[in-house]
Amino acid sequence: MDFSFSPEELEFRDELRGWLDSNLPPFLEEWRQEDEGSSGMLGSMDRRKAWQRKLNEGRWAAVTWPEEWGGRDATAAQSMIYSEEMARARPPAVFNSNGLWQIGPMIIRWGTEHQKQTWVPNILNADDHWCQGFSEPEAGSDLANLRTMAIRDGDHYVLNGQKTWTSSAQFAKWGLFLVRTDPDAIADGRKHEGITALIVDLETDGIEIQPIRDLTGEETFCEVTFNDARVPVDYRLGEDGEGWLVAMGTLGKERVGTAGMAIGMKHDLDAMIALARSVNPSALDDTLIRARVAEVHTRIEYTRLLNLRALSRILKDQKPWPEVPLAKLQWSHLSQTLAELAMDLLGPDALYAKPSEFAVENGAWNRLYVFQRYTSIGAGTSEIQKNILADRAIKMSR
Repeated sequence: MDFSFSPEELEFRDELRGWLDSNLPPFLEEWRQEDEGSSGMLGSMDRRKAWQRKLNEGRWAAVTWPEEWGGRDATAAQSMIYSEEMARARPPAVFNSNGLWQIGPMIIRWGTEHQKQTWVPNILNADDHWCQGFSEPEAGSDLANLRTMAIRDGDHYVLNGQKTWTSSAQFAKWGLFLVRTDPDAIADGRKHEGITALIVDLETDGIEIQPIRDLTGEETFCEVTFNDARVPVDYRLGEDGEGWLVAMGTLGKERVGTAGMAIGMKHDLDAMIALARSVNPSALDDTLIRARVAEVHTRIEYTRLLNLRALSRILKDQKPWPEVPLAKLQWSHLSQTLAELAMDLLGPDALYAKPSEFAVENGAWNRLYVFQRYTSIGAGTSEIQKNILADRAIKMSR
């Protein structure tokens, strides 16, 4: 396989690198001073908003979007280059990742002209935060089992039900939600039918948002409860009952950018080894730990090659299958493996959490270890991914 990029792709990479070299260091310096007077999630969101707007100024916020909507019409190869370069530069997170990578493209694909004019610029310039409400207490890995009802009442839908694990909903003004508009579909064995996608103003009466405190002590996820909340029919994305088609497009966009994972994990591995040399150097003399480091390094390289294989399929107009579920499994496994390795590399002090004076790097590695428990659940559980591979790729007998 030829791993080289075309002249156009190299030009794209060089332009992005040049822009990051010119704009990222002064931005980080400016916000380092700002951060001295602020803390917590709200301060982080302000920094994310400013960074996304800086990206948008250079048309680097949504490179896969059409040029007419502020993007660059990036090819699959350019999208991969973008992910890798961002992972190398390690800039702040954007304000609206759900909006940029998932919801925005779906509005461009499925929305009316009025909907696009209303919401696409809003997402791009980080005017409002957006969230995505799919999962429910009875609809996690089996998304089609969702039961939040939306009953048509004139020019509105009346929503009742609950969503859970909705990321950053407490900061969101808008959200893309999947609701059930055919109350008989599940009982009739048609659970993939009768689902509709609605854009919801989260300040609407009858909507309650309750943050969920996770193992790290943070509140990244939320429960969203609807109690006779009225949403205009004009906020429907696609036609009534087309929600599953919209969702599959959205979840497909969620996989965009996974090429940067290998770069980010390699950076984390290098960082923890360098830190171990100063805080716990004897760990690096342990032959078992050295073997684990070598194993992780090898698996990260495998992941990089897996992403290149998926890219090659896309360039040949083939589905990146089974690379997508394999990449998800790799991400889940390696994220947790790296976090566990960090604990053993950095020694007992790595167990201290913020704000302990003994915490290594202000407890960052302790937080990583706890937080990465979610990776075997988020974006599709590892068990479900294995079942999909066993059934459709390996074709094992049941």
